[in-house]
Amino acid sequence: MNKLLTTTAATLLLATGAMAEGKLVVYHWFEYIPQELLDKFSEEYDVEVVMDTYDSNEALLASLKAGAIGTYDVAVPGDYMVKIMAGEGLLDTIAEGELANKGNISPDWADPSFDPGRTHSIPYQWGSTSFAVNRDVFDGPIDSTDILFNPPAELSGRINMLDSQGEVLAMAALHMGIPQCSTDRDQLKALNDMLLGAKPHWASFNSDTAKEVLVSGSAAVGQIYDGFAAKAREEGANTEYAFPKQGYIVWMDNVVLLKDAPNRDNALKFMDFLLEPENIAAVTNYARYNAGVSGVEEYLDPTLATQPETNPPADAGTPVFIEVCDQATQEVYDQIWTNVKK
Repeated sequence: MNKLLTTTAATLLLATGAMAEGKLVVYHWFEYIPQELLDKFSEEYDVEVVMDTYDSNEALLASLKAGAIGTYDVAVPGDYMVKIMAGEGLLDTIAEGELANKGNISPDWADPSFDPGRTHSIPYQWGSTSFAVNRDVFDGPIDSTDILFNPPAELSGRINMLDSQGEVLAMAALHMGIPQCSTDRDQLKALNDMLLGAKPHWASFNSDTAKEVLVSGSAAVGQIYDGFAAKAREEGANTEYAFPKQGYIVWMDNVVLLKDAPNRDNALKFMDFLLEPENIAAVTNYARYNAGVSGVEEYLDPTLATQPETNPPADAGTPVFIEVCDQATQEVYDQIWTNVKK
């Protein structure tokens, strides 16, 4: 994990010789919030901000269940993980009236199935997960998940997969045309066999360097989030983001209030801060995804509206959210993932 103390907090300490009045401990994805925004919050509220990072929803859950509850104030899980964390008793409840800016949440994201009424969370960013292909290496069609699971010879051995059970197994289910939470033994065996057959084509499992391996050319294909793919292209990679006909993944990341947050009042201030259109637009401009807050348009980089990674073609497959399986079924999928990662 990476730990950092915001530069504004450090400057305040040097300038005043005194500790800030408060603290906020954030558990966040890597490369997903601009330092300038953390500095702005730190300065406005005289709060020292400390941040740890993780690289997958599953890593977040494992850390919290291993004893990290009571260490962090807020985290940023994906949609399905919010539901799982709530079920595990890892989230605090946001009482009515505790967030002054709750009305800024876009109606589309105000009452999601994974957190009805937004009792534990606020929207952060939303986007998609698919894959990007280096067009200097491969100029053929990329509208099929075969690129990941049954690739042409020129791509075999040059594929980076996300180190994320949710994303890999959901994409595999789309590839095979089976339910995400199948209980059919034949389907589950076929899924396991397909993944083990595809594994020799893959060079690596990396989430935190998913962009860098495409920019450097060490991978010719990368399973990747749309914003990361946009950044890779902007940094010089000749890549194209795919919208396969079998479908692709959509997600909504959310800021949640964690159980036993040591700095609960500052956590709520931070959540309110992120519900201000200008502030969350700064995240969107940096990360290249989409905000779930109304009124952000005037603050957004105009190039976001036309970037290809967020504009699927008319013949794109149907986007799907990652589903939450019942415990018994999830244990089977956990074993499949263990087999793949051996």
